[in-house]
Amino acid sequence: MFCFKSAVVTGSTSGIGHAIALAFAKEGANVVLNGFGDAGEIEKIRAGIESEFGVKAIYSPADMTKPQEIEEMVRLGEKTFGSVDILVNNAGIQFVSPIEDFPVEKWDQVIAINLSSAFHATRAAVAGMKARGWGRIINTASAHSLVASPFKSAYVAAKHGIAGLTKTVALEIATDGITVNCISPGYVWTPLVEKQIPDTMMARNMTREQVINDVLLKAQPTKQFVTVDQVAALAVFLCSDAASQITGTNLSMDGGWTAE
Repeated sequence: MFCFKSAVVTGSTSGIGHAIALAFAKEGANVVLNGFGDAGEIEKIRAGIESEFGVKAIYSPADMTKPQEIEEMVRLGEKTFGSVDILVNNAGIQFVSPIEDFPVEKWDQVIAINLSSAFHATRAAVAGMKARGWGRIINTASAHSLVASPFKSAYVAAKHGIAGLTKTVALEIATDGITVNCISPGYVWTPLVEKQIPDTMMARNMTREQVINDVLLKAQPTKQFVTVDQVAALAVFLCSDAASQITGTNLSMDGGWTAE
């Protein structure tokens, strides 16, 4: 589907971003990987994509808190592959604290990585997409782009901001052959979430099943985690010709969380 297309996927060395990068590569797209992690593991991921899918994959260590590095990441993709046709703004972090105790530096970091990085990457990529008359921008939002939870002020603010940024940019470039959408998952089953379970079991004196159903999945009526492959499949669809008239939307994938 995506032969001769190239994608930049931020936060793609693990979790949702990794699944999206793999899904694009499977469809024939060259990919720019980005994210933190062990250098050897990242190289293994990069080389594995090339060998399994027969596409080109490169890695950018761009820090999502640094605008210049974000722009350089996009330029690296353009220089290496000739274009950046698909941009997935996926990088994100979380920090939980009551507002009166919320560290200022953590607020700044969450806003920078979860929101401002999407602005900087989009700003850098749009001109090339306009020149080619085709582009797809997908922002990873969250159920928290639509609803709030206590103690997550920075994360909720950033994800609401992502939803607004998506709508605004979509309207600006609606006649340029470029779509801009965001995907808002509920709780997604990732290694990061799985690692939280034992600590929560101990802290709350709960069984594994209780933690999953009464804590993590409390807000999701289906009582099932979203999978990274499901998010990736939606991202692939949004890049297809069938989705060319879907733009400026916030697509919920949350097991019914925001329907309540």
